[in-house]
Amino acid sequence: MRAEDGDDALETLFLPFIDGPLAWPASDAAPFTALFLRARDGWPLHQRAWPGLRCEQSFRPAADALERSGLPLVDEDDDTRVPLVLVLPPRQRDEARALFARAVARCAPGGRVVACLPNNEGAKSGEADLARIAGPVARLSKNKCRVFWTAPLDGPADAALAAEWAQADAPRPIADGRFTSRPGVFAWDRIDAASRLLAEHLPRDLAGHAADLGAGYGYLSTELLARCPGIGALDLYEAERRALDLARLNLAPFADRVALAFHWHDVTRGIDGRFDAIVCNPPFHAQGRGDRPDIGRRFIAVAAQALKPGGRLWLVANRHLPYEAELDLHFDRVRTVAQEGGFKVVEAVRSPSGNNQK
Repeated sequence: MRAEDGDDALETLFLPFIDGPLAWPASDAAPFTALFLRARDGWPLHQRAWPGLRCEQSFRPAADALERSGLPLVDEDDDTRVPLVLVLPPRQRDEARALFARAVARCAPGGRVVACLPNNEGAKSGEADLARIAGPVARLSKNKCRVFWTAPLDGPADAALAAEWAQADAPRPIADGRFTSRPGVFAWDRIDAASRLLAEHLPRDLAGHAADLGAGYGYLSTELLARCPGIGALDLYEAERRALDLARLNLAPFADRVALAFHWHDVTRGIDGRFDAIVCNPPFHAQGRGDRPDIGRRFIAVAAQALKPGGRLWLVANRHLPYEAELDLHFDRVRTVAQEGGFKVVEAVRSPSGNNQK
C-alpha cells in the first residue's frame, strides 16, 4: 500500500528525519547504512534521497513494488550491521517482537532502531515492547500513528529477553504435529476452517498437473496429494516467502512421489504453466483491514487462464464475497458444492473447447 493510498504509518516513520530530531546516517564510509524491515513503497521514500538505504520485504507484492521503484532489496539472512534500522512492525505480536529483536541485533554500535505503528494497531504496546529490550525510547505522534526510536545502542538493554524474543516466531509443530508453522503467516496456529471445508470436498479423481494458488504453509496442497493419488505434479504459488518456506517443509514427504515446484509469486500478476486442476482459498485482504474482493476475482481470472481445456478449479471463499459473476464470465460450468459455516465451496470447469470466456 502506497502512502498516498492511506499508508499513514509509512509517512509518520520518516517524520523524525524530515522535521528533526533525528539525522540520517552519513553513507560516505559504506554504501549500506540503513535497513528498512518490512519495507513498503510510497512517496516518503521518494520525497528526498535516503543514501545507503536497503529494504527487506518477504511479501512479494510489496517487494515487487519496491523493486519497480528502484529501491534495493536485501535477503533476510543478510546480517550486516548498520547505523539505522527502520521497522514497520506486523500486527501479530510474537512476530513483531522477533522483528524488534532482530532490528536491535542489526544495529551497529551507536545505531538506532526507529519504528512506527498506527494507534489502533498496537502502537502503545509496540513502543513498550521495544523499550523492554532496547531501553528508553522517544516518540512522536501524528497521522493517528506513533513513531518511536531508541537511544544510540550498544546491544540490547535486556539481552536475555532479546534472545527469547528472537525465537518468538520460530517455526513449530501445529495440529498435533501434522504441520510446521510460525506466527505471522495466515492461520498460523490452526487449520483454517475454510480450507478444511474445501479439502473435505475435493474429489479423488483430480489428476495430472495441479496448482495451489495462495498456498500458505501448505495445508491444502498436502490434503490434495493425500486425497488425489492421480496428481503427478504440483506447483505451489505463495506471496509470503515465510509461508512458502514452511510449505517446502510440510510437502517434503511427497517429494518422492510428486514433482513439486514452489513459487514466491504474486498470483494477481498472472502465472506461467498449464494445469489440469487448481485449488484455491484466495486472500481477500491485502496489507490493510478492509475486504478486497478484487484480489479473489483476479485469482479466479488467473486460474481460468492457467487451466487447460476441461481443467477444474476448486475454490473456497466466504459466502458474502461476490465471486459468482467472475466465475460465470471465465468458466463454462460453475456449481456450488457446499455451503457451511459462512463459507462456500465451488467447482468451476473450463470449456473442453478451450474457449475460456463467454
